[in-house]
Amino acid sequence: MSTKDFIEKDFYKVLGVPKDATEAEIKKAYRKLAREFHPDANKGNAKAEERFKEISEANDVLGDPKKRKEYDEARALFGAGGFRPGPGAGGGSFNFDLGDLFGGQAGGQAGGFGGGLGDVFGGLFNRGGAGTTRTQPRRGQDIESEVTLSFTEAIEGATVPLRMSSQAPCKACSGTGDKNGTPRVCPTCVGTGQVARGSGGGFSLTDPCPDCKGRGLIAEEPCEICKGSGRAKSSRTMQVRIPAGVSDGQRIRLRGKGAPGERGGPAGDLYVVVHVGTHPVFGRKDDNLTVTVPVTFAEAALGGEVRVPTLGGPPVTLKLPPGTPNGRTMRARGKGAVRKDGTRGDLLVTVEVSVPKDVSGKARDALVAYREATADDDPRAELFQAAKGA
Repeated sequence: MSTKDFIEKDFYKVLGVPKDATEAEIKKAYRKLAREFHPDANKGNAKAEERFKEISEANDVLGDPKKRKEYDEARALFGAGGFRPGPGAGGGSFNFDLGDLFGGQAGGQAGGFGGGLGDVFGGLFNRGGAGTTRTQPRRGQDIESEVTLSFTEAIEGATVPLRMSSQAPCKACSGTGDKNGTPRVCPTCVGTGQVARGSGGGFSLTDPCPDCKGRGLIAEEPCEICKGSGRAKSSRTMQVRIPAGVSDGQRIRLRGKGAPGERGGPAGDLYVVVHVGTHPVFGRKDDNLTVTVPVTFAEAALGGEVRVPTLGGPPVTLKLPPGTPNGRTMRARGKGAVRKDGTRGDLLVTVEVSVPKDVSGKARDALVAYREATADDDPRAELFQAAKGA
């Protein structure tokens, strides 16, 4: 139900009760009419169904003391005859919803003046219940900072100090902007910090007030420190907890850690861009850590057990199957970076067969014997065969 219908409809007439009817009389009248026009008792009767809807609508308003009070106040203010246009607008009622006029504050359901007419008009004229002008609270600015972490700190998380500079209430004038601490309400915007700007078609937009710069207050004697703005540059150092598992270039949002607000407004947010250093042993791929482990030819060919270092923990032992090729990657589960849900990724271990630079003595004799024993095994045979086929 629109606000227009809410005010224009005579719900007392619908229920057939006087305006001073008690709650018991309203309930009794509703029950009697509801039984008479209920759809179950009037199968296929469209008029009875429509009448039942009107009765239910009226009871929804008059049966609720709060809604009834708002309804009576609204009709007393605008008149029971409904909305009428001004001179030259023609006859009849307005064809728009007051919810549009009041910026959506008047609800579209019965009793939609949720905060009462005082709140509706208080918001419209920027005045409180007692008729005094209110300056609106302002949210503090967002701040962006940067921090550089070591590879290990990024994986495990760290608490780091951040020194930040931002606009905060001026200490010299207590944020008032006035040297004596007694600013006056801006006469242009009446303390709201905004002025209306017509855009045609019956609509209007708001812009920050040009005289008070959106503050709603004007200093009689501007503060020498903040020049009447009420804000001054402030530096502070705070301890910030960087969660475990952050990656290089990640932007972290810390709610309410930005610049302080004005006139009771909330603080802004702090955005921290994280830079992560490299590690001499480990790398990272998403939530997994990577490491390259050298193995001997004998280990790769015959198989065996290989000890692998982990980041910040004890080594793990991986079984190397016989005939492991160079570059093969194995997985040590749960030894990677911390995920958002608290679990860990894996450690990806890449095998690199190590070739000795100098071979002598028994090792050389063994390798020569091995070469002779495997002379008929050409590892490049398939390569040449594939090249010919292509």
